[in-house]
Amino acid sequence: MKKANIVFIGAGSMSFGTQMLKDLFTTPALAGATLSLVDIDTENLERIYGLARRMNEASGMDFRIQKSTERRELLPGADYVINSLAIERCELWKKDFRVPLKYGIKHCLGENGGPGALFFTLRTIPLILEICRDMEALCPDAWFLNFSNLESRIVLAVNRYTKIKCVGLCHGIFGAGGSIARIMGLGPGEIEITGAGLNHFQWILGIRRREDNADLYPLLREKEAAYGEPGYLPLTRKLFRVFGYWPTCSDGHLGEYLPYGYEAGMHGYDFEVDEAGREQRKKDIADVVEGRADISGWFRRSGEKAIDIMQALHTGERAYIPSAIVYNQGAIENLPGDLAVEIPVVVDGGGIVKTHVGKMPPAAAALMSLQIGAQQISVEAAVKGDKQIALQALLVDPVINDTEAAVKILDELWEINRPYIRAF
Repeated sequence: MKKANIVFIGAGSMSFGTQMLKDLFTTPALAGATLSLVDIDTENLERIYGLARRMNEASGMDFRIQKSTERRELLPGADYVINSLAIERCELWKKDFRVPLKYGIKHCLGENGGPGALFFTLRTIPLILEICRDMEALCPDAWFLNFSNLESRIVLAVNRYTKIKCVGLCHGIFGAGGSIARIMGLGPGEIEITGAGLNHFQWILGIRRREDNADLYPLLREKEAAYGEPGYLPLTRKLFRVFGYWPTCSDGHLGEYLPYGYEAGMHGYDFEVDEAGREQRKKDIADVVEGRADISGWFRRSGEKAIDIMQALHTGERAYIPSAIVYNQGAIENLPGDLAVEIPVVVDGGGIVKTHVGKMPPAAAALMSLQIGAQQISVEAAVKGDKQIALQALLVDPVINDTEAAVKILDELWEINRPYIRAF
């Protein structure tokens, strides 16, 4: 069997970068693969390269490992291109969140929905599409596996504007499964859930007990009504009671998409905890690479599904993936075809086959439809680098409730993001 050729862009990520290495070095079917690490941050690149070499040695997986700050050097012949890049992730995200608050817009996170999402889109999509253009020239048959937010908008843009095969991966549905199991008093491994919808806004359509396939939705309704933690996922639970289906994947992410989402809280992302976690991971990596810590703990699967997709594509062995972000094209009938949706898929050597979900519950589909225009128009604004279209994207976003505020937000955040905005 041909050895896989894997290129990892944004490999220096202290979250997905380390998780991906754990998965790669615990997947014997990929032994002997070429693993190419790409990151423009040379310090982070050297750090993850050192960890990869150490894990390769300890595992006996015999990967051929190489690194570069220039992706075009490593893309030729790639089979899989993994992406986890972010442009000045926390520093720009802080501005995405704080500037709208200054002008009176109530929002809860500022990443995947609301005004913050527009500017995340404007600076990210041009770079993603440039990568895909390089892939069209250097590895046109490769799969683009995306971890970066904004998943829905990235997958939509890649499908609209390139010929590259693309799938997005998110662990949100698994977190939702944990919450559901907790409320029912069960272990996460005791239940199996099925969801469909938008990234960070799926609806759980089925909950089954693994042991006997029993429908657990009646139990969830009973247990949730009596659950003794009123502060636990209050927005999620309110929507569950009204719409009859459990929405994923957390109050913060759901709140980004809804005009009343600020009810989930307006404290935003905890950047201090994030930074502390990154610094700790850097220390942990250094301890392993320099021999001060036991490496065995690094050989545990992360639970992310990109590795299962690559293994299935490479070996031909069929795999069921509970949740993947793909181009809709009829998979969910009562959402537009020109939209990225998150649904179960089946993968084998022939590619990725989307589950035909059919029609979502009408009220749930109507609520998700609030996001359609914002996602589609923001992608168009990013591709054209057009400020007028960007204003349109703001004014169709359900989080925006003031036209003058929208103009002020646009003017201020456009200037901050100007170095990254460009017509594609």
